[in-house]
Amino acid sequence: MELPHPRTGEPFTSPVPPGSGWPGDPATASTPVAKSAAQVRRLAAKVATVDALDAQVSVCRACPRLVTWREEVAVVKRKSFADQPYWGRPATGFGAEQPGIMIVGLAPAANGANRTGRVFTGDRSGDFLFAALHRVGLANQAESVDAADGLRLIDTRMAAAVRCAPPANAPTPAERATCAPWLQAEWRLVGPHVRVVIALGAFAWRAALELLGSPRPAPKFGHGATAALTSAFGPVTLLGCFHPSQQNTFTGRLTEAMLDDIFVTAKALASAAGGNEPGA
Repeated sequence: MELPHPRTGEPFTSPVPPGSGWPGDPATASTPVAKSAAQVRRLAAKVATVDALDAQVSVCRACPRLVTWREEVAVVKRKSFADQPYWGRPATGFGAEQPGIMIVGLAPAANGANRTGRVFTGDRSGDFLFAALHRVGLANQAESVDAADGLRLIDTRMAAAVRCAPPANAPTPAERATCAPWLQAEWRLVGPHVRVVIALGAFAWRAALELLGSPRPAPKFGHGATAALTSAFGPVTLLGCFHPSQQNTFTGRLTEAMLDDIFVTAKALASAAGGNEPGA
């Protein structure tokens, strides 16, 4: 059954077929589809542009359990979104293609990015995150509602370590390993410009360390923890941040002021490393 997109009014089935006109859909009906871990590795190793990477990520079907779950959620839907179509596909990276700051998260939310088609968009975590980015000058607006809302990140890019919404927000080790080449490819393409990597949570911290060369001993995650590392592209600062989940924000473990401080620190570090303050 087709339902109208909440902003454009165009009708879509759930999940959304690639190339059918969804706002921001990077894929077409002819985009190569990875259906195994080996195919993910092969496609990720060859991809040459961010646009091509986003297209291939958005149609990936390499993890059967995640594909089944994300598409089931897209059909069943949360009651409050029953009148909307669901994206129901992997969430690509989002933001600048030559960012000074890169934000790494865990995985899309089942009724957030899995519904809207954009990472950290359409749920409480995204509300909290983008409001902070806007306050410190790294986003042009505070709201992240859907993929056609005009949101733009400033000298910043964000991506999830796992690109599909997982059951109970818990991808398996095998699923994490299967998806890792997509993040590695993204780092290969944007990493030469990045001076600061912000890891939202302990799993994102581990994923970021793998991108940055798996230093030994591994720096420990903590909110506000920093690690000065050397990637294949030069010096990078890894900055830890509690994940903006409702469990953290509703309990006060992560406050607006704490999140603002992380982004202010990231801007200062990126400015010191690159000569220009992001969002200035």
